[in-house]
Amino acid sequence: MLSRVANSIYWMSRYIERAENIARFVDVVRHLVLDLPDQVSNQWESLVEATGDHERFEERHAAATEANVIRFLTFDRDNPNSILSCLWSARENARSVREAISSEMWEQINRSYLMVKDSQASDRIDDDPAAFFSHLKKACHLFIGLTDTTMTHNEGWHFGRMGRLIERADKTSRMIDVKYFVLLPRVDYVGSPYDSLQWAALLRSLSAFEMYRKRFHQITPKHVAEFLILDRQFPRSLHYCVIKAEESLHAITGTPPATFTNLAEQRVGRLRADLDYAEIQETLDAGLHGYLDQFQIELNDFDDAIFDTFFAVTPMSGLPGDLKSIFA
Repeated sequence: MLSRVANSIYWMSRYIERAENIARFVDVVRHLVLDLPDQVSNQWESLVEATGDHERFEERHAAATEANVIRFLTFDRDNPNSILSCLWSARENARSVREAISSEMWEQINRSYLMVKDSQASDRIDDDPAAFFSHLKKACHLFIGLTDTTMTHNEGWHFGRMGRLIERADKTSRMIDVKYFVLLPRVDYVGSPYDSLQWAALLRSLSAFEMYRKRFHQITPKHVAEFLILDRQFPRSLHYCVIKAEESLHAITGTPPATFTNLAEQRVGRLRADLDYAEIQETLDAGLHGYLDQFQIELNDFDDAIFDTFFAVTPMSGLPGDLKSIFA
């Protein structure tokens, strides 16, 4: 497969996943502020912090109000991580590789982009924001389902899945980190009803609330962290994402599991080993923020290694002797 095609499929999937994540985050915060009216500003500020766009937001807006944050994260074309910008980027990547994806995938990604664009023009989001974000989440889920059911599970499909899982792991780790260091305004909130609402909101923002409750009876910080970080079966946990990303990487290269022949395989192998043998209480005692910060660094290193291994154009250092004579 051409590196150009692989790169476009990889980023197409990342952008779709990013748009879906932002839609879920915004929708959950909208519901949370109804339960915590005295913490409205803090909730919207924490959402911008979680997306990593707080500096860009502060350049454009004086306050983190609901209207400002929703517009910034949904429709702002100058924000490369807004939903509209993500869908536009995903659409352009899909357009460049239409021969490698199914027509159903192209139609769905095009339809999703036009739906968000039309909503911006008609202000439909102001009339019924819940319906807008619900429709958008389902549109992204439909694209993922179409990818799995209409695209041959070859190298291109594995590049797409790998990009989606890396993006998902990144957003999950950011949301957990924000819970500990942004959402809790005071230590005395720990264990209070306020705290329980925050943890429930965190689970809902990652579509994990129902699956968590099926496994654990009560919401506790330790169990929530364990479920979202170390669970091997929940599709949005860090461990699951790394396991499946590694599987796709080895499927692409043909390298046997637990071995490596390139930098990307080495880095994801180390990352998975750390998660395989991690123990949640030791992680919490050592400091969850430091652990998640290191995870994000290693995940970015893995992403850089994928680029260097598969997508980067390597200049020729010289020509073979017989070709040198031709061009002499």
